[in-house]
Amino acid sequence: MLNIQDLKVALTDGNKEIIHGLNLTINPGEIHLLNGNNGSGKSTLVNTLMGNPMFSITSGKVQIKNEIYSEYILSKIDSELLEDNIFDLTEMDTDQRSLLGLFLANQYPVEIPGVALTNYLRLIYNSRLPKEEQISVFKFKKLLEEKANIINYPKHLLSRNLNEGFSGGEKKKTEILQMLVIEPKYVFLDEIDSGLDRNSVKEVFEGIATFKEMNPNCALVIITHYDRALEYLNPTFVHEMSGGNLIKSNT
Repeated sequence: MLNIQDLKVALTDGNKEIIHGLNLTINPGEIHLLNGNNGSGKSTLVNTLMGNPMFSITSGKVQIKNEIYSEYILSKIDSELLEDNIFDLTEMDTDQRSLLGLFLANQYPVEIPGVALTNYLRLIYNSRLPKEEQISVFKFKKLLEEKANIINYPKHLLSRNLNEGFSGGEKKKTEILQMLVIEPKYVFLDEIDSGLDRNSVKEVFEGIATFKEMNPNCALVIITHYDRALEYLNPTFVHEMSGGNLIKSNT
């Protein structure tokens, strides 16, 4: 369970408060659709949950409760942030949040020249495993090709640098490929349809639906302006956000 209590968030540079006492509980397996006008705080919320340093939590709590992790993952988490099987994310670094299963699919994935996509994905895959369980380049290549087949990911992109020269749709499908590789517990999708043509949007949401089918216990928080998203996903809750807070939630 990801539990957000009376969360207040301000810009780190300027102290302008953007989120004003937000409360939300996200249980395993749930799908939360987050609506609202631009500037309502949606992107600020998911970036804050992921630990983006542009935003500071001024009060409130963000906690993970009742989740099971391997001893190796637990050894990577600051023990001061764990008490009675409750993880306090409020002061936790982004890399530790990632190890605990949080994942943010960015609205505008960045290109990283010189970093091979396959090597990058193998690095983040193996970072979650003790050294004796990490897999070789050959075995990971086979695993990655299997994951790519699931969403019809273009195979030629696997030999390229991370997002370098990719189209908008290819970048967004690469985000989904990462999700398939690391199998996070809580996924935040920040307008993953933004800037895509109709066919690319369809392919991206088909990929998200496939990921959810394969990982039924994963919880999704989806920010989208795509009217047909409900054709691919059946949200547990639909929230309306305005002025830095949730003003309405429907099941």
